[in-house]
Formats: sequence, C-alpha cells, structure tokens
Amino acid sequence: MKQFATITVIGRDKTGVIARVTNFLFEQHANIEALEEQVTRGQFSMTLQASWLKRDCDGAAVKSGLEHLATTLGMDITFRLTDSHRKQRMAIMVTKEPHCFEAIMAALKPGRLGAEAALVISNRRDLEPVAKRHGLPFVTVPWLERDEAEKRVVEVLDDHQIDFVVLARFMKILSPTFVWRYKNKIINIHPSLLPSFPGPQAYRQAYEHGVKIVGVTAHFVSMHLDEGPIIAQDSFVVRPNMTLKQIVGAGQRLESKTLVKALKLYLKNRLDVYWGVVREV
Repeated sequence: MKQFATITVIGRDKTGVIARVTNFLFEQHANIEALEEQVTRGQFSMTLQASWLKRDCDGAAVKSGLEHLATTLGMDITFRLTDSHRKQRMAIMVTKEPHCFEAIMAALKPGRLGAEAALVISNRRDLEPVAKRHGLPFVTVPWLERDEAEKRVVEVLDDHQIDFVVLARFMKILSPTFVWRYKNKIINIHPSLLPSFPGPQAYRQAYEHGVKIVGVTAHFVSMHLDEGPIIAQDSFVVRPNMTLKQIVGAGQRLESKTLVKALKLYLKNRLDVYWGVVREV
C-alpha cells in the first residue's frame, strides 16, 4: 500500500529550488510520481506528487522538514497527504445564486457523484440557510482584500482536508497563487461557450451580439481568467424573440446540468490535462 501527498512550492524564482525539494524528499524515502513547474514574471510555482510505502512515510517529519526548507528558501511550501481509497472531500464556493449548489447537493443524495461535500465557503451570507438545510458547515470570508481573503480560505481548506474545490457560481476572481495551490483541482462553470464571452455578464453579451446558440462551459480554473482546460460544454438554440431573462433562465438550468456532468467525469478519474487540453483516459 502507498501513501500519496501533494506538495506545492510558490515564491520568487531562484536557483536550486527543485533540487533542494526533491533531494529532501529522496532523503525521506519518497518516490516522485509527477512534477510540474513554471516561472511567470519571476514567480516560481511547482506542484509535485509524491508517494511512499506506508511503512516509510513519516508525515510529521516530512511536514516539519518542508516547513524548515520553506523558511530557508524564503518560499511558501504546502504539504497535503491524500488518500486515494476514501471519498474525495469537496469544498463548494458560492456567492448568491443557488442553482448550481442545489444541483450538486441533489446529485450527492443518491450517491451519483462519489464525493463528500465537506463545507461551503462564500463571500456573502445569502446561501447560508441552504447550506444549513443540507447539514454543511458554512464559512463566510469577506472579500475586501483578496490576499487576506484567500489566505483565510486556504486555512479553511487545509483544516477540512479538502481534495478539490467547486466554484458553484462564485463571483470572485482567484489569484494565480491560489489557483496554483490547487492546480487542476478547482472546477468552475461559466455561462458561455468559451472562449467566447469570458468575464462577467456573459449572457448579456451573447444577447446583445444576437448569437443563435448560447452555451455553458465547465472548466478547470487556470491563472488566466476563463481560459482553463475545458471539461464539458453544452448549448441551446435561441428561439426568435427570446428575452434576456428567458436566456438567463435556460442558461442557468444548463449550468447545473453541465457542472454535475463535469464533476462526474472528474471523480471517475477519467480526466488528464495535456498541454492545456482535457482528455478522458
């Protein structure tokens, strides 16, 4: 039996970071399963998947050693043990629209998703009654300063041992640093057939452009707004004389369906991201 872990390293680029981290893990009897790194405008980011034989894994020692290494390098290093045999723990981030949140909860009831909803995080209190109705912890994080808000969200996610995050119409833009911590583990639903109409007011943009087909896109969140790898899409035909309100209503129903479809694909471990493209494996 193996013990798996995900390690992220973020900070100003400098020589030797990869070597220092991988050498430390070698000393801890770890096997490097996967490693991805990049440097953007002097900012270094790395995600590393490691594994141990159960008898060789001392999680406390690895965590302590990585914390010391983070201080030495002047970088932010996080360490999360993962268990491939338990249900994936999901955090749902919302703002005020309930339709996607409700669709996820409906799919969880008959066990169709194979995941565990662990908590709900929001920048508003609008959907707190919905979370309580479903017996979920509800954490409100004011989004006055993004850095402080994201720091608090990371603490909450770590405290609840979250494996992946779903943005169920969460209406705030996440920073590249936050996204990198959960690379290809944050799933969003966007109300357009991306790459068309990124950003806010997508339905209004489609309506004003007179498009004849309107759609929605479930995608992994990347460091670029609404440009992440696409998991699932769907669309509907705009009928003659259809109002903006009717388009929004039809779109929201499709958002719920497509987001649940994307979660099913993700949780069945049938997805791989290769050069920015999602493939079923």
